[in-house]
Amino acid sequence: MKKLIYLDNAATTKTAPEVVEAMLPYFTEYYGNASSIYELAGESKKAMNEGRAKIADVLGANANEIYFTGGGSEADNWALKATYEAYKNKGNHIITTKIEHHAILHTCEWLEKQGAKITYLDVDENGIIRLEDLEKALTPETILISVMAANNEIGSIQPIKEIGAIAKEHGILFHTDAVQAFGQLPINVDECHIDMLSSSAHKINGPKGIGFLYIRKGVKIRSLIHGGAQERKRRAGTENIPGIVGYGVAAERAARTMEERTAKEREVRDYLINKIETEIPYCRLNGHRTLRLPNNVNFSFQFIEGESLLIMLDMEGICASSGSACTSGSLDPSHVLLAIGLPHEIAHGSLRLTISEETTKEDVDFVVEKIKEIVARLRSMSPLYEDFIKKQK
Repeated sequence: MKKLIYLDNAATTKTAPEVVEAMLPYFTEYYGNASSIYELAGESKKAMNEGRAKIADVLGANANEIYFTGGGSEADNWALKATYEAYKNKGNHIITTKIEHHAILHTCEWLEKQGAKITYLDVDENGIIRLEDLEKALTPETILISVMAANNEIGSIQPIKEIGAIAKEHGILFHTDAVQAFGQLPINVDECHIDMLSSSAHKINGPKGIGFLYIRKGVKIRSLIHGGAQERKRRAGTENIPGIVGYGVAAERAARTMEERTAKEREVRDYLINKIETEIPYCRLNGHRTLRLPNNVNFSFQFIEGESLLIMLDMEGICASSGSACTSGSLDPSHVLLAIGLPHEIAHGSLRLTISEETTKEDVDFVVEKIKEIVARLRSMSPLYEDFIKKQK
């Protein structure tokens, strides 16, 4: 069997062994419903409270400000829809960016149909917003700023501390989609003036199907899901106790290992970037060179189709992507790459490689060699590349 090299950790990560081990008893031994009153249920409730506290500690938040959801997309939907509902009498204007995850962008499109006015901020060529553009976009009607902490496709890190300060100065709520950043970057909700924050466990070696929305005390938003009194009457539905337990362990593990783990990832990331730029001509690094997630590499290769590259890499046992896993079935080029100014034909030739702490330089050597071979093969079949080379001569 060929070796599998997994380089799509932005899509999902392998669940850590200690996370699985911590979850198992809550499937078969402590399986009570946390909302019930007998002793067995009390074990579930205790575990849920411990998981909530572990996550809160990572953010510098209070445990009662953490509300569990089914994942990051639900948390994003909740933050935007419920804020608009609660504050639309004060104003109907929301500011976001053109490179947000579709959980934000599609929710904003829905809100526009409900009467909201949305400003989609441009980004620079590195995928980072200009703070002066944010300041200019503010109006007396602005009730929410929603800017992701780090981009899921190109890895660029936004200045969320400065954004939070602007929001606080103007009395506007600030939400950040931290699905890619939580556990990869240090985030303190007070230092960054964050009022709401979305996250998802499976991005940090936790289980799928569990996320949370941090809601600062005093933010008056209601439930997105109705039906019961769970999550302090803010999110109905029987709590996913194994998921919550796993999330707590994964968050604690991510915080404990962050410094050493991300230092290793940065070293391997930069090694990968350097090898691609050195060995493969006519390529472009997408995203900021240094202000990027420790595990993210995104390149566009001219004269090829990214989908063909992915299929051929898969045949070599290499798992990668061309962008967000949520849009992998789309034939349209990435909205993120278009927003940073790439033309369609170059955006179509993009490749996202997201490493983990287990990725080695030997893995990188093998992967780059295969990319080089495949890109050369694909270009040899491209009339555009043939014409380009003739003109170079």
